[in-house]
Amino acid sequence: MKRAVLAVLLVAAVQDGAYAEEGWTFSLTPYLWLPNINGTLKYAIPPGGGGRPEVETGPNDYLENLSFVLMLAGEARKGRWSAFTDLIYLDFDGEASAVKAVNFGGDRVSTSLNTSTKSAFTGVAWTFGAGYTVVQDPKHTLELLGGMRYFGLKASSDWQLSAAISGPNGQTLARTGSISQREDLWDVIVGLRGRWKLGDAWFVPYYLDAGTGSSALTAQALLGAGYAFKWGEIVGTYRYVLYDMGDDKLLQGIRFAGPAIGATFRF
Repeated sequence: MKRAVLAVLLVAAVQDGAYAEEGWTFSLTPYLWLPNINGTLKYAIPPGGGGRPEVETGPNDYLENLSFVLMLAGEARKGRWSAFTDLIYLDFDGEASAVKAVNFGGDRVSTSLNTSTKSAFTGVAWTFGAGYTVVQDPKHTLELLGGMRYFGLKASSDWQLSAAISGPNGQTLARTGSISQREDLWDVIVGLRGRWKLGDAWFVPYYLDAGTGSSALTAQALLGAGYAFKWGEIVGTYRYVLYDMGDDKLLQGIRFAGPAIGATFRF
C-alpha cells in the first residue's frame, strides 16, 4: 500500500515538474455570436409614483435588429494554470416586444391592450478569471474555473396600447410612451470547461458556469465542434446565457441564445 501511494505521489510530482518547465502560451479569439433575446423587463417605479410597464421581448430573429457587435476572448496559460477573459458588446434596436402588465408600486395590473411595442438593448458582458487543469490526457481535458462576470445593460421601450391603463389608486399608464433604464451587475462565477478530441484535428469543446452576486442567478453554457490547425483552430458553438434577478430589478429572466463561430490564434 505504501509503495502504491509513493508511486502515485512520484507520478504527480513528475507531472507538476514537467508543467513547471513549460513557458507561457497565449491565444486570442475574435468571434461572432448571433443571439436572440427572450425575457421580461420590469422598469422601476420613480420616487413620485406612477405606472411602469413590464415588457416581454422575443424571441427574435438573430440578425434582424443587430446594429453593432464586438466579441473577443483571450487566454494566457502556463502549465496547469490559466487566466482568461471574454468581452462582448451587443447593440439591438427595434426588438419586437409587448406590454403584458403594469406595475403601480405594489399593485400589478395584467393587460392585453398592447398594439405595437419595440425595445432596444445595449449590453456589455465581461467575464474574467483563472482556471486549473485537473484532467489532461490524449482524449480529454477538463479545467475548473473561478472568476467574475460584469454585465451592463441599457434597455429602453417605446409602447403603444389601444387604451390607457388605470391602477387601483388613480394612477395611469398613458396609451403611448417611452422609458429607459440602466443596470450594472457584478457576479462571482464558478464553472468548468474542456474538450473531447475526435482524432487528430476534430474536437468537441464545452463550457459551463453559474454564479450570483448582483443577480439572483447567472449561468452560461456552450457546446460545439472545432477543427485544429498548426496556427490555432476554428470553432462553431451554440451559446446560452441567462440572467435572473430579484423582483425589484430590471431583468426578470433575460436569456441570450444563439450560434457562434470564431477563430483562435495561438502564439
